[in-house]
Amino acid sequence: MEIVKPGSLLEKIQYPSDLRKLGKDQLFQLCAELRQYIVDTVSIHGGHFGASLGVVEMTVALHYVYNTPEDQIVWDVGHQAYGHKILTGRRDQFHTNRVYKGISGFPKRKESEYDTFGVGHSSTSISAALGMSVANQFKGKKDTKHVAVIGDGAVTGGIAFEGLNNAGWMNSDVLIILNDNCMSIDPNVGGLKEYLTDIVTSPTYNKVRDDVWNMLGGLKKFGKPAQEMCSKIEASLKGTVFSQQSNFFESLGMRYFGPVDGHDINKLVEIFEDLKNIPGPKLLHCVTVKGKGFLPAEKDQTKWHAPGLFDKITGEIHKKHPVAPQAPKYQDVFGKTIIELAKENDKIMSITPAMPSGCSLKYMIAEMPDRAFDVGICEQHAVTFSAGLATQGMVPFCNIYSSFMQRAYDQVIHDVALQNLHVIFCLDRGGLAGADGATHHGAYDLAYFRCIPNMVVTAPMDEPELRNLMFTLQMDKNAFPSSIRYPRGQGVTVDWEQPMEEIEIGTGRLIQEGEEVAIVTIGHPGNFAVEACKTLKEMNIHPAHYDMRFVRPLDEEMLHEVFSNYSKIITVEDGCIPGGFGSAVIEFMADNGYSATVKRLGVPDRFVDHGTQKQLWRECGYDAQGIVETVCDLVSANMVENILS
Repeated sequence: MEIVKPGSLLEKIQYPSDLRKLGKDQLFQLCAELRQYIVDTVSIHGGHFGASLGVVEMTVALHYVYNTPEDQIVWDVGHQAYGHKILTGRRDQFHTNRVYKGISGFPKRKESEYDTFGVGHSSTSISAALGMSVANQFKGKKDTKHVAVIGDGAVTGGIAFEGLNNAGWMNSDVLIILNDNCMSIDPNVGGLKEYLTDIVTSPTYNKVRDDVWNMLGGLKKFGKPAQEMCSKIEASLKGTVFSQQSNFFESLGMRYFGPVDGHDINKLVEIFEDLKNIPGPKLLHCVTVKGKGFLPAEKDQTKWHAPGLFDKITGEIHKKHPVAPQAPKYQDVFGKTIIELAKENDKIMSITPAMPSGCSLKYMIAEMPDRAFDVGICEQHAVTFSAGLATQGMVPFCNIYSSFMQRAYDQVIHDVALQNLHVIFCLDRGGLAGADGATHHGAYDLAYFRCIPNMVVTAPMDEPELRNLMFTLQMDKNAFPSSIRYPRGQGVTVDWEQPMEEIEIGTGRLIQEGEEVAIVTIGHPGNFAVEACKTLKEMNIHPAHYDMRFVRPLDEEMLHEVFSNYSKIITVEDGCIPGGFGSAVIEFMADNGYSATVKRLGVPDRFVDHGTQKQLWRECGYDAQGIVETVCDLVSANMVENILS
């Protein structure tokens, strides 16, 4: 594996203590080297890209001014933390970022003492930093500083507002850096985005604010009275230029500074040094450019959020060019199918919390903008907004990544299921998601949805089944809450645009008759079972294969058939074993007085780290090879039993 060499200054830095030995006049060069190192490494090895380029200067300035790790920096989400990782002892391992058994793509507490809080889901940094600050104040460590770095996309999350509100009221010594680049993965939406844009683009406010800032700096030598006077002048300025709107952050009890250029390294160092000595909750508004320093990433920020491998000279993203036609991604099947359905059913609307590209709802947003909504990073709102639509007779498809749906669990129960509303949850990235690791694996939705009354829980084995389930669940006669979960990546059916057919709720299908052993699957892993059965046939072993399709309600008629004819049963799911699909099958067995040997394959009872999906399926033992091995073990055990009997 190729390892990129650092620049002359960067090669001298293993930890922030080395960084702080540099003169301020060397920081500009260091930023250039750090940015180039990220470009060089990610172009060869892949990973998130634009976000980290946008905070290079901020990262260097923070570690230069603050005494990390004693002073604690919390990075929100973590997409922007590559520079942080490189400067905190992991430069030589950075090429293993997001690679199986390598370092994580996100800050991770067990990986480094500089990673003060594990992240991956957005909007958590303010609450975490506030908790750290209160704890250290209680312990008497009043000199420890706490900084939360949060993007303008992440700050729209409900927990961010809750943290802001509490931080101002508690008057803790926390600095919140608002990294404003008008992006999350897709362009940001919402009132707060417009509010921040107004601040950034107001020439009157910015000119006078700069004058006041300079005066404040010039009057430092005159002591506290002069500083207080300038502070009052600046507060008055905000109120005059922006009327009541400008006081949003300050109305929550914190001092607002900015906006400032997030790429002016010398200015950032100066500002951080000043803010270190100002007590209480503070918010610094930094304006940055996502993808800064790499022109293609600056021009198309969504595309370059995580582009894969690319040519760092030409900017060409390397793509595989398969000879044979390829099956589509499940997300694209969803994105195209919902438009087909919406053209036939004018009740259909669609919602996503800030992932229109990731879930392919961007197609419907472009074609039917009055019926498709990106509501920003706010999963709880997305669910209850969908519930509101449903009360008025609409049929909302609420598309949320499985891992992110965890954040809106109460809303699913209280606002949708309890009221038995016709909301269809499409859970993208169900199962092990790959290189993003434990924070993004959708391992739990089958377990946490199947216990909710009124819910129908289903998972297609392939793309035509996804279309059929979407078609079925949007029907008026099926006006109940439901979920359809499917994995990240490609399906298996090239010819997927087939006419849609209704599926009877709670019915599975027999894929292959067999003897001795029955394999019972849910969702995409049914394809692993198909592959395993081909291998087993060559070994003269012929298991049966049932695709259940529904976890709730279970196809009880089919399960009676399974338990009546097979004493060895394997369940397979791309989800957690405790409480999951296999558990539902065992519950059925117990409730109906059957006795069989049931082996559950799925995500084990631990958090699974990052790697490719194939590597992780293999590690967890429910890929085709794992199914073959399990069947062979059961068949061998059966042979021993027969001999002993």
